Amino acid sequence: MFEAAEQGREIAQDQYDRLVPKLRKQLLESQFALAQSGFPVIIIVEGIDNVSKGEVINILNEWLDTRGLHVCAFGPKSDEETERPRFWRYWRALPANGRMAIMAGAWYSGSLIQGTFNKVAPAQFDLHMKRIHQLETMLTLDGALILKYWLHLSKPALVQRFKSIEASGGQRWQVSGQDRQLLDEYDSYLRAAERAIQLTDHVITPWHIVESENTHYRNLTVARHILRSIRKRLKNKAIAPLKSLAQPSINHLSSGCEQQASLLSTVDLDASVSKSDYTQALAQLQSQLNRLAWQAYHRKRSVVILFEGWDAAGKGGAIRRITQAIDARIAQVISVAAPSDEERAHHYLWRFWRHLPRAGHVTIYDRSWYGRVLVERVEAFAQDFEWQRAYREINEFEEQLCDHGTLVIKFWLHIDPREQLKRFKEREKVAYKRHKITDEDWRNRDKWPSYETAVNDMIIKTSTEVAPWHLIAANNKRHARLCVLRTLCAQLEQALNTPTGQKEPPSK
Repeated sequence: MFEAAEQGREIAQDQYDRLVPKLRKQLLESQFALAQSGFPVIIIVEGIDNVSKGEVINILNEWLDTRGLHVCAFGPKSDEETERPRFWRYWRALPANGRMAIMAGAWYSGSLIQGTFNKVAPAQFDLHMKRIHQLETMLTLDGALILKYWLHLSKPALVQRFKSIEASGGQRWQVSGQDRQLLDEYDSYLRAAERAIQLTDHVITPWHIVESENTHYRNLTVARHILRSIRKRLKNKAIAPLKSLAQPSINHLSSGCEQQASLLSTVDLDASVSKSDYTQALAQLQSQLNRLAWQAYHRKRSVVILFEGWDAAGKGGAIRRITQAIDARIAQVISVAAPSDEERAHHYLWRFWRHLPRAGHVTIYDRSWYGRVLVERVEAFAQDFEWQRAYREINEFEEQLCDHGTLVIKFWLHIDPREQLKRFKEREKVAYKRHKITDEDWRNRDKWPSYETAVNDMIIKTSTEVAPWHLIAANNKRHARLCVLRTLCAQLEQALNTPTGQKEPPSK
């Protein structure tokens, strides 16, 4: 794979000096044009030689306008990063539309090093590369331009590079102990790299292997390719050719209204609970939930709870019964509304990744990432190929949370149209509830059949073994609240009795 990058290509100093000024001007012009565009650029620089990677990143940082560029260097994980799913720190660093990010030591580096020293099983290595491929494909389909460069040096060239640095005296700090260990395991590193590239080299996110022995050739090759890629993308902004990759992976259900109604019709909306029974059960369940939440905290088991449901279905009331039971120091509620300008400038999952809880904490989402396949689908805020691919993206996202040890619990609160109308009218009569009813709520009600179709698709396509949907009959609010609390307690009890591979910290 790497033989083509060992051809001894060179660019002389005088030629380099003549070419650089024009190239820098063109790069800046493209970067300024990018700032007015609707897509971000992500540049990934990898290779065995950290010195070469640092030099390329520094030269790009010098040639580009740093006001529209962010250089992200990822080293060992902090405690905050370790307590969240692996890709959390990368999602936080993703550039907004119109901006560029250069990522050093990004989502490849750690696994490459682990693979070199046999610290990760081959199956786990391949799984991580599969998830990288999923991430890069998802970002690209959302509009991002991802440019991946592998800076290759033959082993003799790398040995000579280290010797030259040693001879320079003052630059010895550039070569770390890990760099020398990787040189000793050069062949193993290249095998891991070859496997990684095979698994993540795709027509829409290809790898570009760059011969790096001659620094002038290396710098110009990378910079010219960045320039060509941005220019091409600015000229052809549409990603229509990629739409075929966005088709949903599950197609076992047609969109006929009769079939769509069948799933929600299984919910017994006549279920109810008397006030006296409710009061007694509520106290018992909240006490149990408090105890289980603290157990999860001490065992560092994170919990993500999300609520979806019809307008006026009682999501807020159910959430309040949960927050009454869980200490506010270990729980937070994220109320999801229309995305802000900053959020719209990123992938739709970006704003949800940011709020994932630390180990042992609870995050409750009042509406969630499922807006992509509900309101954005029905109201045509997302194009068909965008919401259709979201089922797969959401399943992959939740799978990553669960693999990290996070407990994901999803509720759909179901009511019928008559109950919704009754609650709408009640809200209009009560002064402190009027803010809850808006013109948008009435418009959404007129589209009940379309939303029912979308809900049915959502449940079927995203109710997985690791993150199933719980359908809650909510015509009776007391019954719904108790069902939610019982489900939470049962799920927490089961999770706490299931080994996750994480050691419980010593008791204080």
